[in-house]
Amino acid sequence: MSVELDANGTSSYEISREVSEIARSWRVDPRIPSTIAGFDAPFFQAGLAGYSDGAMRLVARRHGAPFCVTEALLDRTLINGGKGRRREDPDLLATECGMGEIEDNIAAGLDDHPIAGQIMGTLPAEMARAAELIVSMRYDVVDVNLACPVKKVKKSNRGGHFLAVPDDAIAVLRAVREAVPTSVPCTVKLRRSFDDTPEMERAFETIFDATYELGYAWAVVHCRTVQQKYLGPAKWEFLRDLVARRADRVIFGSGDIWTVDDIFRMHAYTGVHGVSVARGCIGNPWIFRQARQLMAGESATPPTLTDQRAALLDHFELAHKLHGETVAGRRMRKFGIKFARHHVQSDAVKSAFVRCETTRDWELVLREFYA
Repeated sequence: MSVELDANGTSSYEISREVSEIARSWRVDPRIPSTIAGFDAPFFQAGLAGYSDGAMRLVARRHGAPFCVTEALLDRTLINGGKGRRREDPDLLATECGMGEIEDNIAAGLDDHPIAGQIMGTLPAEMARAAELIVSMRYDVVDVNLACPVKKVKKSNRGGHFLAVPDDAIAVLRAVREAVPTSVPCTVKLRRSFDDTPEMERAFETIFDATYELGYAWAVVHCRTVQQKYLGPAKWEFLRDLVARRADRVIFGSGDIWTVDDIFRMHAYTGVHGVSVARGCIGNPWIFRQARQLMAGESATPPTLTDQRAALLDHFELAHKLHGETVAGRRMRKFGIKFARHHVQSDAVKSAFVRCETTRDWELVLREFYA
């Protein structure tokens, strides 16, 4: 999915307390870890098409992310045994990057759990089959994407399209929940509406309520409309109103989380039980470490040059083993550009990463700027 990756018209909402005070007093809602073992903090790394592969997820986990979501996996691709079946296997890197049994490799820091496999499709029966495959691949959670705003996705009647047709959306949600064992949680990703018309606002309410009635653990709600895509500010007041009206339900918020402070500002303003960190964690795995530091009453420390070098080396090594050198080189360019923001010579580093194609190119950039 091609999205705007820089802050564009970000939300600006006043809060009455300091971020440090909010963080110190916020504890994860006990319903979250009781539903998903190991989900021990009120934030997570969202699924990001083209980004959140196994390499990015493992780097995020090593910096404090308690839970991750895959890129959206198309139901038919999964059913037909396409690339998603292998590339997004949550245990692939633990199996292929280590030298011993999978348990030993997981203990060595290659543990990509707990994790949600996010599925997207059109027909209830195919979505149900894809959910069964997700469970067989040892995902801990099945996440249904009813939010993706990309035009080609809407044309295919999947993702955010469903927010305009509540009966169809509920049919998909029901089919998936019935296909998945009760021991495996299901969640859903939504946007606040298809557009801003009263009809579409009512459609959202219908789908949202049905989600919980069907037995889904929670919804992650991005507070832009489908038509809005990623333009303009996210509407945090929508989340605040939704949480107030549905106080008994676990709700995660999404939209305009660019810095660690935004995680706690969203919670303070809206009351959401947790925050989905999406574009703000690309090239910035430290956002999770910083969030844990603030919750522990410590200062959020920026990444040192040594921290940056270590994360870049880890990320490139994992991407290389997952995708091979040629594909990893292309993928890592876009990550390097984002990592460069933390460097004191950010413009020069960004230009150097843009030119990278091979492992040797990466080594030269690290030698020049991250020695």
